[in-house]
Parts: sequence; structure tokens; C-alpha cells
Amino acid sequence: MATAGTGPADTGRAAEDHALATLQNAGLRLLQRNFRCRFGEIDLIMRDGNVLVFVEVRHRSSARFGSAAESVTYRKLQRLLAAARIYLGRHPELGDCPMRFDLFGIDGGAGNGPPIIQWHREIMSGEQEIFGDG
Repeated sequence: MATAGTGPADTGRAAEDHALATLQNAGLRLLQRNFRCRFGEIDLIMRDGNVLVFVEVRHRSSARFGSAAESVTYRKLQRLLAAARIYLGRHPELGDCPMRFDLFGIDGGAGNGPPIIQWHREIMSGEQEIFGDG
């Protein structure tokens, strides 16, 4: 995965660009990128058919501190859920859509060999977590 710049923001943007292209090639449609609220940011909000998909994108150039997937903490998941609640509050027309939370992880690349790309679908159950059904 080539990056346009050298800083963390440039690397993060390149990872999001790669994730977006991959997900769009898989048939998902972008609704919003980098949704920000007081709880944080949702990298990509997409539709997969009738399913609303909240995507967290993570990149790790080195496995020294764990993989991209391992970098997602319980606290980050809670903030992602809270941000999704805010998004749904601002878009009530999407409130009846089934939803899921995905993780798009990129490990390595940029001098560390070819990147390993993993798309983890349904990292947690949206309806149960957001609406307390479970």
C-alpha cells in the first residue's frame, strides 16, 4: 500500500482510501466518510444492500504492538457504538435498516513486504449493542 505522505494522517488516509476502494469493488456504497461527533469518528459508513455498515479502518506498519485488528480496544468499540447512535439520530430514515460493524485491517506494507489485508465483518452485533436487545 503506497502512501502519499509520510505522517500518520497521510498513512491513515491512504488506508481509508484502500479500504473504500476494496469495499466499493465488493458492492458496498459509500454514505459518509469520516463522520465526527463528540464520541469520535466513524471512518466509513456504507450500505451493503439494505444493511447499514459502520467501518473502522486500522493500519499497522509493524506487528511490534500487535496487528491492526488487535489494536481495536473495548473502549474504541464503545466509542464507535456511541458515534453510530449519534449518526442514526441525525439520519432517522436509516433507523429501521439492519446494521453491522466491520473492521478493515491492513498490516505491514511500506518496506515491510506486501500488506496483509483483512476485512472482518460483524465484529459486534449492532442492533443488540445499540438498542439493548441482547
